[in-house]
Amino acid sequence: MTNFTAELIGTMILITLGCGINAGNSLTNSFSKNTGWIGVAFGWGFAVAIAVYAVGEYSGAHINPAVTFALAVNGDLAWSEVPIYISAQVIGALIGSTLVWFQYLPHWKATEEASVKLGVFATSPAMKNNFPNLVSEIIGTFILILGLLSIGANKFSDGLNPLIVGFLIVSIGLSLGGSTGYAINPARDFGPRLAHFLLPIKGKGDSNWGYAWIPIIGPIMGGIYAAVFYKAFFEQQFGTMFWIMSIVTGIVLVLAWFSEKSKDA
Repeated sequence: MTNFTAELIGTMILITLGCGINAGNSLTNSFSKNTGWIGVAFGWGFAVAIAVYAVGEYSGAHINPAVTFALAVNGDLAWSEVPIYISAQVIGALIGSTLVWFQYLPHWKATEEASVKLGVFATSPAMKNNFPNLVSEIIGTFILILGLLSIGANKFSDGLNPLIVGFLIVSIGLSLGGSTGYAINPARDFGPRLAHFLLPIKGKGDSNWGYAWIPIIGPIMGGIYAAVFYKAFFEQQFGTMFWIMSIVTGIVLVLAWFSEKSKDA
């Protein structure tokens, strides 16, 4: 299996199961309606674990452009492979979210709220404020990549790593997901948002493209900073990229603070 095929299938599995728990939890007349946030977090965690089990031995199961960028920055993946991985991840996410649409086909018409339909596919902030929302995605993805690199550095019994990664996703969802729905994966948000835009869903409303840049830029920034942070503090390799990303992240934090202050004024 090629890296492209593996990433496409792995991301398709991730999104089918992940957006599937979103749909079951929120669409009208679903038996699993109102599962709640704990159920959603565990649903996404198990979705990641199954996807990693499926394609990990073929492509490393990045299934996330933030992971791909982080590994490329650290020299663990050739930059020439990055477009291959990311294009496969976006296509896989588009296919996976389309499968969810088919799975719950009668429920879209029965569900009246446009925001609920969009929420099956894409993330949105609990409280809209661009810079704080961006910071939330940066922090969530920073913890994700730092956790992945730390898990990779430890020895577990054969076959347990994907399950541990799944629980990492659950932990991030329960602890940090309440602010923006924890995309922490540009493909996870962009692919399904594109599916929402393209699919003939009655009363679906707007796809909220004005917010779409945050779950793309935030995870990429958080992932890259986690990668160079790991190199600096765990491997004692303080490269130029570490200082650049530290400054950029610091600027975003300051802008987030001023953004929130200006809303209070």
